[in-house]
Amino acid sequence: MAIAEDLILLERLLEDLIIRYEQYFIGLEKREPLQLLSDVEKMVRRYTGTPITNTMYKHKYTMMVARLNSYREHWNRVLRLIEEGRYSRDRFIRDLHQRQNAAGPRVENPPQHGGTGQQAHDIDLDRIYHEYREARRSCNLPVDNLSPELLSAAIKKKKPGLVARLGTEELVFRVVVENGKPKIKASHRK
Repeated sequence: MAIAEDLILLERLLEDLIIRYEQYFIGLEKREPLQLLSDVEKMVRRYTGTPITNTMYKHKYTMMVARLNSYREHWNRVLRLIEEGRYSRDRFIRDLHQRQNAAGPRVENPPQHGGTGQQAHDIDLDRIYHEYREARRSCNLPVDNLSPELLSAAIKKKKPGLVARLGTEELVFRVVVENGKPKIKASHRK
């Protein structure tokens, strides 16, 4: 029954690989998951020349190989677009950095209302919203009801508790994916 266990492992690794590539493309992961891709390819090659007698296992294996191949084509296309500078999420991050650099040096204690502090807050909220939306998409979760206003309200609601827990009002937010679900995490600004 080694093939049954290997197919379960291959399916889990393939799902993890898909998630890690999506995280890499939206900027949550800094490096392309090449080691995980190599592990998945090794498992696929293990049964490439081996005849699988059980029809169910054979079908499952061929479907996973086809899925891997189609995702690999997609990933290669996105990587090529990133290298050419035409990838939309990559352009968004580049434009965001250009707007932040054009706004001048970062203020350590930004004012709460008006001026550059409010503009930086808006840019940060915009970044969080786009990262959160892309993370939800990569996890196949709906994004129809998501809006910057709802996200801002949720952050404002949680902020007093975070300030009390972390002991500072200088918070920085980031989007992470844990157990297949995107979350917004807060930490103190360094």
